[in-house]
This record gives sequence, structure tokens and C-alpha cells, in this order.
Amino acid sequence: MEIKHEVRLAEEKDLPSIFKLINELAMYEKAPEEVTLTLAQLIEDYRQELFIAFVAEQNYMIHGMALIYPIYSTWKGISYYLEDIIVNEQFRRQGIGGLLFDEVVKYAKQKNAARLRWQVLDWNTPGIRFYEKYDAIFEKEWLSYKLTREQIALLS
Repeated sequence: MEIKHEVRLAEEKDLPSIFKLINELAMYEKAPEEVTLTLAQLIEDYRQELFIAFVAEQNYMIHGMALIYPIYSTWKGISYYLEDIIVNEQFRRQGIGGLLFDEVVKYAKQKNAARLRWQVLDWNTPGIRFYEKYDAIFEKEWLSYKLTREQIALLS
């Protein structure tokens, strides 16, 4: 008999497992060198309530997580940005991502969020298909831009 995963709000004790999943995602996206975040910084940011995370666990082992943070729309008000849903590779395709996404949606609804936003890499076909199942709106008219830490330092 398969034991179901429980999804709950993450606690500080879960952060090492979350950090491990973050690094696993970086490997999957072929960009492990891009992770400059440290576990210590993740813990500090959690303590400052800069993000909310949910974990999926089975037998006290964390196999997935979703990380969101509040954003504010000048047109719509409070919204949330879904930074990542990460499921340990050996536990993918078992519905864990859906459980985590459902919990994020439930949280956004409880907070009366105007929107829930996220991005998917254009080559991530499984991710794109996952979100299409929810009838998510693909905003092709919006382009993403960013400045890196180094660029910000040069501009300020």
C-alpha cells in the first residue's frame, strides 16, 4: 500500500531539505553554478519572512517543495509569485507537483490574492504541460527582464 504525501507549510527545520531540492533543480536545469544562495542565507531569509514554502513529505522525508512570495500589483493589489515547484527526481510523476500547486492556490485564495504568477523555461515541456492542465493563461505579450547582483552593484 502506497503512503500518500502530506503537504504542509514548511518550518525552519525543513530548510536543509529545501536547499537540497533547490540544488537538485539547478542540476536539472543544467545550471548548478548559478546557485549562489547559501543555506545560511535561506535560513535568514525565512526568518525575515521573505518567502513562504510548502513541503510534500512521506514518512518524515521531504520529496518536494513549492516556494512563493508576495508581490504587489499597482492595478490588482496583493498577488503571489510562485518561484519554484521542485520534486525530487525519483518521486516525479506521482502527483506531488499537483498537490503542492493545489496548496499554493489554496493559500493564495485564503489571502484573497488578485493573481498568482510564475514563469516556465521555454524548453521545459513537462512544466508547460503541467500548468496547461490548470488552464493557466500564457502571457505571450510580456517579456521577462532581469538585472544580476553584479549589474545592480554597477548601477548603484
